[in-house]
Amino acid sequence: MTIRALLLGAIAGTAFAPAAMAERGSDGEVKVIYWQAPSIMTPYLSGGTKDLEAASLVIEPLARYDQDGNMVAWLAQDVPTVANGGVSEDLKSITWKLKDGLLWSDGTPVTSEDVKFTWEYCTAEGGGCAQSEKFGDVTSIDTPDEQTVVVHFGVAKPFPYGPFVGAQAPIIQKAQFQDCLGPKAPECTEANFNPIGTGPFTVTEFRPNDVVTLAANENYRDPDKPAFATMTLKGGGDAAAAGRAVMETGEYDYAWNLQLAPDVLKRMEEAGKGSNIVDFGTQVERIHVNLTDVNPDLGDERGTAKHPHPFLTDKAVRQALSMAIDNALLTEIGYGDFGKLTCNVLPAPAIYASTANDGCLVQDIEGANKLLDDAGWVPGADGIRAKDGVRLSVLFQTSVNAVRQDYQALIKDWWSQIGVETELRSIDASVFFGSDPGSPDTFQKFFADIEMFTNNFDGTDPEAYMANWICDEFPRPETQWQGNNMMRFCSEEYDALVAEMSVTGDLNERARLAKELNDILMQEYVMIPLTHRGRNSAHSNSLGGVVMNVWDSELWNVADWHRKQGS
Repeated sequence: MTIRALLLGAIAGTAFAPAAMAERGSDGEVKVIYWQAPSIMTPYLSGGTKDLEAASLVIEPLARYDQDGNMVAWLAQDVPTVANGGVSEDLKSITWKLKDGLLWSDGTPVTSEDVKFTWEYCTAEGGGCAQSEKFGDVTSIDTPDEQTVVVHFGVAKPFPYGPFVGAQAPIIQKAQFQDCLGPKAPECTEANFNPIGTGPFTVTEFRPNDVVTLAANENYRDPDKPAFATMTLKGGGDAAAAGRAVMETGEYDYAWNLQLAPDVLKRMEEAGKGSNIVDFGTQVERIHVNLTDVNPDLGDERGTAKHPHPFLTDKAVRQALSMAIDNALLTEIGYGDFGKLTCNVLPAPAIYASTANDGCLVQDIEGANKLLDDAGWVPGADGIRAKDGVRLSVLFQTSVNAVRQDYQALIKDWWSQIGVETELRSIDASVFFGSDPGSPDTFQKFFADIEMFTNNFDGTDPEAYMANWICDEFPRPETQWQGNNMMRFCSEEYDALVAEMSVTGDLNERARLAKELNDILMQEYVMIPLTHRGRNSAHSNSLGGVVMNVWDSELWNVADWHRKQGS
């Protein structure tokens, strides 16, 4: 099958429509824990999942993905295809039609100008848009009337659904953000913390890295939704406390991202007040290797391409770090049945999963030592290897989480067995995944040698996701430290394959290109996969309407959540 065949009509065109519920606001308050507390309410200034999902309560895209990965219309009347005339025959434009009568939460009309402005905002010169890859190859946008948006591409786009599709690329209101372009974007605190939106809820109070309180949007397009009058989205604490608050004490209704050992989750569920839910998408817990020097003495040029890393630019060192790790043991201890083995950053859907890197499934301490010996890295009296006066000593950072700290401890021990000294740092998740360009501790600024985390992408097509690691995606001062190429990896071959994939329609050819892109990253060892993680959360037994979605925001259908009768 080709992408063109999909464009001819194999895309779901209507939004998910569950059974009708009670009137808006009739079910009182719903309480949610995102223990990695949101730090901002716009995905355009943050790559952190906690921020993307919190924002999805308020601002929405033209189309998104349902629980099965099908594309469904959201703010748009339908999903454009070649068959329905929405995608041009030459695949160089896509025309969206907004639904009738859409209002922003302030009561003003949503228009095509808001959609066009969203593109202008993310691509403004001097700005730092965390989702810039969603707008690749867009050359212009026309707005022939208030409901029509025509997106033009500079090349034929077999998959034209990057812009304005999925929770990572929602529409923002022009009137609110029009003075926030480019370098001014992070300075617009009121807009960034309290966006005017079209979603089921509106922000009533935002306390960064703490709590978001929300109220039902009185201008939401479905007059009977949401069922809850208010929502409290609490941050802070840890995954264990969040799980207990739902499944043991019943204090909260929903707990996100329960990154806990499987036996711990089982004990919590046995308390009988909540249920654990899990599904596998594209999340891979992995290590990123910094190819730049983060010595503080470099000042403003710290962590930039101007200064290569003193030893992690040696592929032999990166490969040895990978060979020393026992992925199977990590996965068994950390996730049990909620984890799978993988040697890829792109583990799913199955058509995109490479088998070329399966050597990572077997730990090889002896081979790693030999590789370093052959590369001239000699153990010193303290057992730490050195070459030309440079010691193999790394700072390894990640967010505060029991499973991640277990991973760090095990990896530190394995690396010590190959002569690598490791200092561990754990950073509060709200800060680590935060968006403050002034903070030295964000995962995008990456002022460490090694860091560990996971993320995923909207939908089932990986084109935009694999574009995260082109040269232009470096986080750097000029982009307000936004960008997704945390490793600062740059390859002309990689960039060329991304460009080729963007104009390739045959599904099998797209799969081949995606695998090649994945294999470059894996075989350069700039990214070291550890575990294919299931997305795992819990909800109280009294909360109805929850549908786990690994292809979009986990809160994608929050408008349909309700209190079960008799609860």
